[in-house]
Amino acid sequence: MRYWVIAHAVDDFYQGIVPASVPFFVLERGYSYTATSGLALAATLGSALPQPILGVLADRRALLWLAPAGLTTAGIGAGLAGLAPTYPLVWILLLLSGIGVAAFHPAAGRDARRDAGDSTTGMSLFAAGGNVGFFLAPALATPALVTLGVGATALFIPPAAVMGFLLWRYQQRHAATARTAARGDGRDRWLAFSTLTALAVVRSSLFFGVNTFVALYWIKHFGASRELGGAALTCFLVGGVVGTLIGGRIADRFGMLRTIHIGSVATIPAMVLLRAVPNAELGLAAAVLAGMAVNMPFAVVVKLGQDYLPTRPGTAAGVTLGLAVSAGGLFVPLLGMIADHHGPQAVLTVLCFVPIAVVIFGLLLPHPQR
Repeated sequence: MRYWVIAHAVDDFYQGIVPASVPFFVLERGYSYTATSGLALAATLGSALPQPILGVLADRRALLWLAPAGLTTAGIGAGLAGLAPTYPLVWILLLLSGIGVAAFHPAAGRDARRDAGDSTTGMSLFAAGGNVGFFLAPALATPALVTLGVGATALFIPPAAVMGFLLWRYQQRHAATARTAARGDGRDRWLAFSTLTALAVVRSSLFFGVNTFVALYWIKHFGASRELGGAALTCFLVGGVVGTLIGGRIADRFGMLRTIHIGSVATIPAMVLLRAVPNAELGLAAAVLAGMAVNMPFAVVVKLGQDYLPTRPGTAAGVTLGLAVSAGGLFVPLLGMIADHHGPQAVLTVLCFVPIAVVIFGLLLPHPQR
């Protein structure tokens, strides 16, 4: 599994580098906020829309090259965007990077399940790799962009090329068993999968909402420094990695549905605590707990989706791991309108009610058939 964990971290690093680089396009290129929102939209559309189609292709053919090629494309597109001289070219490169991310997830989710077998812990390691990459992107890219300018994105092309090559070699060694081991037997349960997808979208909306506004909440509501606001975001993301791993352990011991129920219910008091905590310093612990609760069902959703669609593991991974996660980010502009009129504290208040929908969808999920 270590290849898939590292590859997922590298791939999702390039999802995280886009929001990290957006402020530098504003400062150095003079792009408007509308124009920079368009850049983020390009990456989101590229990573979201093609995933179901690519998932169907991954289910019909082995396509062992798809995950390595997608990872490499994601890195090249995001890396060259900082060097592109015109806005349309930047937009196209970020769209290309998003398409690379979209190409990685269905095939990687299918083949990671092949290697993990029936272990939810194994799939949680794979899912946590993506969380780590998304978390590391601003931490590693921002200092380089501050020092060298937006063109420093090119420095991050080599990890994609190297990991893409290593993953391709790894896939070649598993060519004989790749297709047969990935597909399961049984009846595809589309209604259950649709309910799970709705749950994944709502959970992703909650994650993106907190991820986007928690630092602003610290700064505006508590009057904290930018550094402390960034620390709150870091605590939330670190909690997300821990929650993903804990969720896998709980699922192997007590079952996937119970893990979803525990995580969904625990998210409600965790979000209320995050909103009601009296000071910024104490709130850092609340941010960790919120991140753990929100992400506890993450890996379980990916594996359960493949159990609901046993003959279509690539399609299932493309939706639960890719499309649903990206779709959650599309609700952030709505939260931004709330923040413009009532402040980031109103966003946190609204997000306290979102887990209720996750709980309801979770109760509607049937047990997977073996």
